Parts: sequence; C-alpha cells; structure tokens
Amino acid sequence: MDDEVERAWRAAEREPGVVVLDGFHALKHALRFGGDVRRVLTSDRAALAALAEELAADVGPALDELAVELPEPVLRSLVPRLHPTGVIAQVRRPSAGANREALARRPRRAPVVLLENPRNLGNVGAVIRLAAGFGATGVVTTGELDPWHPTVLRGSAGLHFATAVERLSLPELPDGPLYVLDPEGADIREVPFPDDALLAFGTERHGVSAELRARADQLVAVPMRPGVSSFNLATSVGMGLFHWMAGRPPGAGPDGR
Repeated sequence: MDDEVERAWRAAEREPGVVVLDGFHALKHALRFGGDVRRVLTSDRAALAALAEELAADVGPALDELAVELPEPVLRSLVPRLHPTGVIAQVRRPSAGANREALARRPRRAPVVLLENPRNLGNVGAVIRLAAGFGATGVVTTGELDPWHPTVLRGSAGLHFATAVERLSLPELPDGPLYVLDPEGADIREVPFPDDALLAFGTERHGVSAELRARADQLVAVPMRPGVSSFNLATSVGMGLFHWMAGRPPGAGPDGR
C-alpha cells in the first residue's frame, strides 16, 4: 500500500499544474478557498485530525476523507524538507485562463498588486499572503520568477488559492489606473487609491523599470527617513494595501464589499 501511494505521488509530480503544499496551514487554506486538492499524506492521521479540530474545524471532514498515513521516512523522501506538522499535499493550481479571467473581471472591487521582476521567493510569498488578507483581486508578477514555486507557496501559507496569482508580461496587464510606487512620486498620504487600481512595486535595489514608470497614471511615494535605502518589498505592499483599505467607507470588508 505504501509503495502504491508513493508511486502515485511520484507520477503526479510530473503532471502539469500540480503543486506541492507542505504543512497544515498551507493545506488548510487550499481546502478552505476551493483548491483542487488531489492527495494528502501525513505521518499521523490522529494528530492531523486533532490539529484540524483545534485550528480549522471547517476543513476536518475533507481531511478525514483525503488523508493517507505513511511512515515519516517515506514522507521525507518525497519532499526536500518536511514541515513540522508532518503533512504534505498535492494540489492542482488554477489554470492560467481562470486566473486571467479573475484579474480582468470588471467592475473590480479591490486592487491588483503588480510585482515587476521580483527576485526573492520568500518576499513574493509574503506579498501573496498580504494580498489575500486584504482581499486584493490578485497578485501579478513579471520576469522569470515563478510565483507558484514551492518556496513561494510556503511563504504564502497556501493563500495562493484565496486570490488570483499569475505571471504576465507588461502588455498583458489587466486594465485599470496604474499607481507606481516610486521615490519621486507624490506623498501617498495625499493620493487615494481607487478600488480598480493596479499597485505596482519594483525591486528593492532598482525600483520599477523605465517602461513601467512611463506607463504610470500616478507615481506615489511612501515617506521614508533620509539615509534609509528602501523598505522591504512585502512591507511596501502592506503599506500600499492598508492605504487603499483605510480610504474605504467604514464597515467595508476586505473583500471589497
């Protein structure tokens, strides 16, 4: 039985669109937000059930149906680093078409976060986690980094499934007014962000490209103490999304309603 489960896991690794989640919280979010979870492996079904009862009772029935128990050494052979909760899962990511449709849908009730050519996998994961928490429409990246990389999924705690995450080129960006975070922009405190904004962030060292800067409807700057080089990317995104939310009517939820 163990060999059969292991072979099925290895075969699924070669399927396009299948991604790996490691850890209970990533799996919890995938289940909670409608992820197509294909298989769940754990070193201790009873411990997994107890964790779900304590932290996420809403996903307990799905875990009870999906979870298969395997010896811990077998699990460790299937992933580079086993999460302390001893659970891994294979999930089919949403199709690029579905993500593009979600990003393009109008009217848009919450901004899209644009990361131009990001470099750090952990930072991208943290941004996706923030975007999901604030109820952003989605996170778009450009460049070579894969926003569905396992390290990004770990950093987002599986919250890719709570917002649209896709890699696009600049000509493919969804419609909407483009607000680019740039040191030479207007003070963010004087610039309200509309619900359908694209909020663009460049790299910490180089900022945004000249091409993206030229396309901006508005350059916006976060005031910063002289001598400090830059804010962390995820921190900047968090400030931008909080600024958007702070400008919404009292009582409006993070999902834009």
